[in-house]
Amino acid sequence: MTTPSIPTPEPSALGAVCLVDDHGEFRQSAAWWLESLGYAVSTFDGARAFLDAGDPPPDACLLLDVRMPDMSGLELLDALKARGCERPVIFMTGHGDVPLAVEAMQKGAITFLEKPFQEAALEAALERAFAQARPVQTPGQESYARRLSGLTEREREVMALVVAGKVNKVIAYDLGISPKTVELHRSRIMTKMEATSLTRLVRMAVTATVDDDA
Repeated sequence: MTTPSIPTPEPSALGAVCLVDDHGEFRQSAAWWLESLGYAVSTFDGARAFLDAGDPPPDACLLLDVRMPDMSGLELLDALKARGCERPVIFMTGHGDVPLAVEAMQKGAITFLEKPFQEAALEAALERAFAQARPVQTPGQESYARRLSGLTEREREVMALVVAGKVNKVIAYDLGISPKTVELHRSRIMTKMEATSLTRLVRMAVTATVDDDA
């Protein structure tokens, strides 16, 4: 099956929206409505399909379902941050869940919409997302980006799965390598990222910054 690509929006488009949701009917109707507003929309039926498509355009907004099989929207966001991909995010869910909403906002989400939501609510959230100013990189963010750039492509893949909470055996199966090779990659990742513990590595990946005082 051909992996979906993430289009670069035309100059006339309001912006690129990447919609990741495992419910086909919702994806289709939401994409049609967003395109009618003038957004360039690409849809994906799950987190893995989205990750396989490569990084979205720099000015894209991500519209992510929270509860998806295999990898949740929150885990997807962690994986994207682990490989240095920062984009505005709007989370959606069909289940009212206050702890999930709190966690989503802590991870930097623009907002958290409960399905079924009003079209006006999504439109307003997208307007905030695209209007959000990009802050100047702090020394901690620059340090994180520098360390991340020192990882090989395979090490980035392993790091993304480690941050998503996968154990070595699962990572080995997913990537088609041996558990010992995973252990070797993890050791090199910890060294290159200058992480003194797994908790420190996850914190860096989630915040995309380095706090040397932590």
